[in-house]
Amino acid sequence: MHIPVLKKEVLEYLNPKENENFVDCTVGHGGHAKAILEKTGPAGKVLGIDSDLKQIEICQSQLKEFKKRIILASSSYTKIKEIVGKNKFKADGVLLDLGMSSWHLENSERGFSFLKDEPLDMRYDTETNNLTAEEVINNWGQKEIEIILKEYGEERFAKEISQKVIEERKRKPIKTTFQLVEIIKKAVPSQHERIHFATKTFQALRVAVNGELDNLKEVLPQIADVLEKNGRIAIISFHSLEDRIVKSFLKEKVKEGELKILTKKPITPSFEEIKTNPRSRSAKLRAAIKIK
Repeated sequence: MHIPVLKKEVLEYLNPKENENFVDCTVGHGGHAKAILEKTGPAGKVLGIDSDLKQIEICQSQLKEFKKRIILASSSYTKIKEIVGKNKFKADGVLLDLGMSSWHLENSERGFSFLKDEPLDMRYDTETNNLTAEEVINNWGQKEIEIILKEYGEERFAKEISQKVIEERKRKPIKTTFQLVEIIKKAVPSQHERIHFATKTFQALRVAVNGELDNLKEVLPQIADVLEKNGRIAIISFHSLEDRIVKSFLKEKVKEGELKILTKKPITPSFEEIKTNPRSRSAKLRAAIKIK
C-alpha cells in the first residue's frame, strides 16, 4: 500500500480549511488528497492530476466516498494551468509530491525497481510517452548515457557503467532490469556504498525517460500563477537535483515579491515515519505562501 509521505507536515503547511480547494499535481492513490478532503468539507474540492491513467483509476476507487468533491485529470502536471482553467478551479493551495509511488515499484511491472526482473520500461505515462529505458540503454550513444548517469543520477562511475552497457549490448539487447543490474555490478568497483549500487543508474534512467527535471522547471511558474492570493504551495522532492530547482525557484519568487517562504530549511520525515515507511527517508518538503 502507498503511504503518503510527510502527511502531517503537508497538512500543517497547506493548512486546508472548510470549503477550500486544492490541486494535487501527482495524486497517485489519493493519500494526500484524502487527508485534504477530510479537512475541507462540506464543499471543498481537490483537483487531482496524474500522468498515469492506471493511478487515476486506482485513485477513483480509493476516494469514491468523496466523488462529488474530487475532480481527476489523467494528464501531465505540466498542463496544470490549462487543467485549472478548463475546470474553472479556484486553487487555495497546490501540492506537488515528486516521489514515485510504491505501486510503481511493486505492482506496475514497468522496471522501476532493480529488485524485480521486469522489462526496462520506466514510463509513468504509457499512453503518450514513447521513450523507454530499454530504448535509452540499447540505442543511445555511450557519451549520452554517461551524461544522464552523471547529471540525473550523480553517479560516480557513469563512464565505467556506460562503457560496459555499450560492450554488453553488442552481444545481445538489454531488455530486463536484472540484465542491467548485472552490467552495473560488473562495471563498478566492489560495492561498499550505503545504497544499492544500481540505485543511481535506475534513478537517472527514470528521470531521463519521464523528463522529470524539465517538467519540474515547467510546472513551478504555472503553480505560482494558478494560486489565489494567500494560497499555499507545498513541494516534496526526493533528490538533491529536484530540491535545488525548487529552492532556487522559491528564492526567485521571493525576490519578485510574489511568494513568502514558510520553511526556512526543508522539512524532513521524523524518525518514526522513516521507521514505518523507509522510502520516505530522502523526502524534503518546502512550502510558501502567495502574497501578491
